[in-house]
Amino acid sequence: MRFKGQEVDAYLSDPFLAELADEIQRCGPIRPAVVDLTHKCNLRCKGCYFFAEEMDKYATPRDEEEFDAFVQREKSRGTNYMTVVGGEPALQLRRLKKLHTNFHILPYTNGIIPIPRKGLEDLKIAISLWGGHETDKMLRGNDRIDVFAKSLKNYHGDDRVVWYYTTTPGNAHEVLPVVDEIVANGNLVMFSFYEDHAQLGDRFDHRSGFDLVRREIARAIECYPDSVLTTNYLAEIGTSNRLHGQSWGHGVCPVISADNARNEIRVQNQNPYSAHMRCYLPDLKTTRRCPVGDEHDCSACYNVLARVTWVVINQAAHLANKQEFTNWLTSTYILYMFTGIIERTRGAAKLRRIHERVH
Repeated sequence: MRFKGQEVDAYLSDPFLAELADEIQRCGPIRPAVVDLTHKCNLRCKGCYFFAEEMDKYATPRDEEEFDAFVQREKSRGTNYMTVVGGEPALQLRRLKKLHTNFHILPYTNGIIPIPRKGLEDLKIAISLWGGHETDKMLRGNDRIDVFAKSLKNYHGDDRVVWYYTTTPGNAHEVLPVVDEIVANGNLVMFSFYEDHAQLGDRFDHRSGFDLVRREIARAIECYPDSVLTTNYLAEIGTSNRLHGQSWGHGVCPVISADNARNEIRVQNQNPYSAHMRCYLPDLKTTRRCPVGDEHDCSACYNVLARVTWVVINQAAHLANKQEFTNWLTSTYILYMFTGIIERTRGAAKLRRIHERVH
């Protein structure tokens, strides 16, 4: 991460920005990978990319030595951070602990099976959420299971947790009540945006836009500036498909598996990407094109961490003035904080000041 140049030096004369930059530099660069820890899940969410593309056919190896060999390969490759998905990672606690021992990791769980604290006290966890109780029950609980309620109970007061709240265009009215519950539960929240893979249409159709959702996220920030990781800038980039003259799509996505043949043309263009990134399917050998699959329509991808990385990897586009640099630096800090590379308790203490600076 470069913090050099006359413009940057001038911007970092601001003590708060210098403080953020110093923390990021001390952590060093993120060398990421994504791994499906298992091909099994205890839910079948409507719109889940994993099962939509039948990624579960790449079965998780039963041999523990094969898993250990994967860990050693990634350590040798220099990986220092893993996004752990699937499937449901809580179904593979033994292997989850092994990854936690060897890397910074962030498992994404539906929250129904609690990940224990013992031996995992400093593990950072992302809990998936797709709406208020009834919406989430319909999308993820097969109209029977109140997944949100179960997860709140399982992770009450758990400082390891950030809720990864995937909002839907026609359910903007749910945003603030949901955040009310998360904050009352003693947790943080980060917003993502629903892609209508299941073709439900109506209030779930991403093509209707997220203007009302962004307005409600702004209200949530005003009410809970110490608990919401998403800034207004990141909400805009996450939904607008534009970044300093670029249009979102495969040609600019920075979180691709560089070794995957589907990305051959992408890696040859001039747009930056994470050369270290690999997105492993459950067999721990095959990589997919990107974190959300091979057949995914990139122009309709609202994966917020891909969008945040799009901001972070384009530092040069944010040097025109102090506000643009602030938007970039705070986005980078939030990425490090969300992943847990910057300790979240320390990071959360800066959230209010971050929101005051971002426009």
